[in-house]
Amino acid sequence: MNQSQTPILDSLLKYNANKPISFHVPGHKGGRVFIGQGRKEFSPLLSLDVTELAGLDDLHAPAGPILDAQKLLADLYKSRKSYFLINGTTVGNIAMILAVCQEGDTVLVQRNCHKSVLHGLMLANVKPIFLTPNFEKEWGVAGGVDSSTVEEALSIYPEARAVILTYPNYYGIGNSISSIINLAHEKGIPVLVDEAHGAHFTIGSPFLVSSLDQGADIVVHSAHKTLPAMTMGSYLHVNSALVDSEKIHFFLQMLQSSSPSYPIMASLDLARSYLASFSDDDKVSLMEKITEFRQHISRVPGLKVLQSDHLDPLKVTFRAHDAVTGFDLQHLLEKEGIYTELADTRNVLLVMPLLKAGMDYPFSETIKKIKKATGDILGLTETKNEEENSILKPNHSFTALALSYSEMKGLRKIAVSLKESSGFIAAEMVTPYPPGVPLLMAGELITDNKVKQLEELCAKGSRFHGGSYLNSRQVLVFE
Repeated sequence: MNQSQTPILDSLLKYNANKPISFHVPGHKGGRVFIGQGRKEFSPLLSLDVTELAGLDDLHAPAGPILDAQKLLADLYKSRKSYFLINGTTVGNIAMILAVCQEGDTVLVQRNCHKSVLHGLMLANVKPIFLTPNFEKEWGVAGGVDSSTVEEALSIYPEARAVILTYPNYYGIGNSISSIINLAHEKGIPVLVDEAHGAHFTIGSPFLVSSLDQGADIVVHSAHKTLPAMTMGSYLHVNSALVDSEKIHFFLQMLQSSSPSYPIMASLDLARSYLASFSDDDKVSLMEKITEFRQHISRVPGLKVLQSDHLDPLKVTFRAHDAVTGFDLQHLLEKEGIYTELADTRNVLLVMPLLKAGMDYPFSETIKKIKKATGDILGLTETKNEEENSILKPNHSFTALALSYSEMKGLRKIAVSLKESSGFIAAEMVTPYPPGVPLLMAGELITDNKVKQLEELCAKGSRFHGGSYLNSRQVLVFE
């Protein structure tokens, strides 16, 4: 197929060329009705922000340009069927779980998953078995899951109906998952992958191997994370006879807005075409720029750059010495106008642009600003905090919830002191955000290790979704 085609944008431009007069939604009427403030900035986009009109197709029953665009997407990713998502990867994760899992099913789930995966499990009312990921000791972050962990879990829970993985992790570390996929397929179990940060993997080396190429059955991509697509734009791909595409379609039309954004869909189509046009020369040029950028950061006194044999080149993680938290470093960088993707207790993460040859980006200016921002931290006393990494080490290969989702309904909740919460069952999900990986899940037994992690994150200024009483160092539990 001709990947230079952009059917959604073409249909929108053709519609606007007729100088239409709007007596339909949305209320801004193509930008004619709009407040003066911001009018100049929004005007070009508002002319594309339309609804399901003749010639523009319908996301939930595509038969024209949207269908053509999704076929081009499936062709690029070599999937059986691909879908545009305008409610982000969140809706894709939930839809794939609901489409594959029945109420009460046992499901193996990588523990360091995004909270949307957990929301999908709750909605499906399944029995999750959480697979403990490897621990990247030097950097204090969770990685992928060993195939031996999955093999052991499958032997104990042979009734499992799905395996749900996250690949790569937020920091771009992604060991091969092909052996896990093969293990599951031997038992006829589909593998669902949240590959939010890997939409660009399909174009091959020097990037990680796409989970689609490794045999995954359903894969969800956040196109907006690494491709030039608008925020909330994502893709979902079905690539297996183990999965019913009609169920995927049903849940997507149920969960996604009935008024899908045409600017987002057009940007998804354009992002697909952009990725398809990426040449070997573009890859060489990009890697030269990223390699040079990483080298310059590593030469800044007091900074250290993450190295890994299985790392997405678009992710650059670095840290200062132990006297400076990642949150401190992020704050210093923001003072100089550098905005990072995330910070944790030790690191900051930068997401690199997917530049083609000849494109410019202010890398040199960024290095100067990093040097200026970090100049003052060199005077701080360096410390060695070996305990921090030991606190984060996992204790078990896999765990189950102490209460099922059904059992939690109607139980009374109380707030108790965080220090005294070990032994209680958590009544809410507590998620440091970013990266959006839950530390506590509703229905999970709170352990001493969890208490230590929460105390540490609170002390170092982490931001949370959930944790209603953490500001007063309390946590919500079931009575």
